[in-house]
This record gives sequence, structure tokens and C-alpha cells, in this order.
Amino acid sequence: MPGVWSYADIADDLAGGLERVLRELDAEHAVYGLDAREEVELHPVLADLLRRAGYGVHREQRYPADRKKRRNSEGERCDLVLTPEGRALRQPDQAATLFDAPGAVDLDDAFWLEVKTVAQHTVEGPNRQYSSQLLSSVQQDVSKLARDPGILHAGLLIVLFVHNELVADHDLRIWQDRCLERGLPIASPCLRLVPMQDRMGNALCAIALYPVRHL
Repeated sequence: MPGVWSYADIADDLAGGLERVLRELDAEHAVYGLDAREEVELHPVLADLLRRAGYGVHREQRYPADRKKRRNSEGERCDLVLTPEGRALRQPDQAATLFDAPGAVDLDDAFWLEVKTVAQHTVEGPNRQYSSQLLSSVQQDVSKLARDPGILHAGLLIVLFVHNELVADHDLRIWQDRCLERGLPIASPCLRLVPMQDRMGNALCAIALYPVRHL
């Protein structure tokens, strides 16, 4: 139903989907797991999991505030925008046509989701940029979501591939404290932990979905 979103349900759907994908990789005796993939390679995986869970998934959508710009190529874009029941997303900045999808969801009824994936260990060894990747650009994503007046439902998804639960809990707490110190409006996350085969130092996939409120 448009306008009603459950962060817990989204986190559950992602965790269940990722667990299935990880088990499939194990069954295939894959040399590398999801943690070896670049973030841009994981976005379509996450989008597919949410689509299979019944959501409409719309990738790389311009932020509502940027739709005032004339060129479609201008403005920042959100990683994933979700609509209920697989429905289309209304595009108010585009001319209406006879072929517009019926029941399209307005931008302010959709769920805007920025995604960040970070691995503690990479194929080359310990990730030397792990802390900076987690602490820098992710906070920028929160600010973008919080400041856009056209977004009412938003979240930040952090997918961490780490050695164990202690690392995930410690690092997410530090990240959360940094955000709160800067006045960024996040709430307590829906956290889901999915064990995974340790191929290169990561034995846990931590899924943290943070609600983002307006500034």
C-alpha cells in the first residue's frame, strides 16, 4: 500500500534473499562469494531480490528536487526506489502519454533507498580503505535523502561483509555515532545477520537498514 512501509519487512526480504544467493554459491562451489564483487555489481543483485519479494524496483532515479532541472541527465540519483506490488513509478517531470502505467505510485509515496556495500577483506587481503568507505560517502547519502522535500519514506542500506558479529556491531555503532554527532536524522537500524562461507576473511553478511528522517 503506497505510503505505508515496513523497514523490518524490507530488511527481512533482503536477508532471506541474500541467504538464498549465498547458499547457491556454496552449492556451486564458487571460488569467490558476493563479498568479492564491486558495489556496482551488487546493486542489480539486491534489486533482483527485492523484485522477487514483490516490490517494484526502479534503479537510478533522479531525486525529486533535481527534477526541476531541464535535462534528464542532470541531478543526483538514488540507487533504488521501491514501489508496492511491483507497480510503476510516476514520472511527473516527463510528459504524460497514453501508455502511462495505470496505478503508478507518486514519488512521495515511494520508498527511496541508498545502498552502500563494504567488505572488511578483499581478494587482495584486508581492505585498507574499509573505514573511509564506511564513514565518508555513506553520510553524504543520508544527507541527500534527509534534505529532499519530495521524499517522505527513505532508508540507508549498509551491507557489510565482515569477519564476525563483533566487528559488525562495533563498526556500525561507530558509524551511527558519527552520524548522530553531525546531526544526521537516522533512527535505530533493522539489523539482520547472515552467516556466509569464509573464502577470504569475511564470514558474516550484516544487513543494516537505517530509517532516514527529514532534517
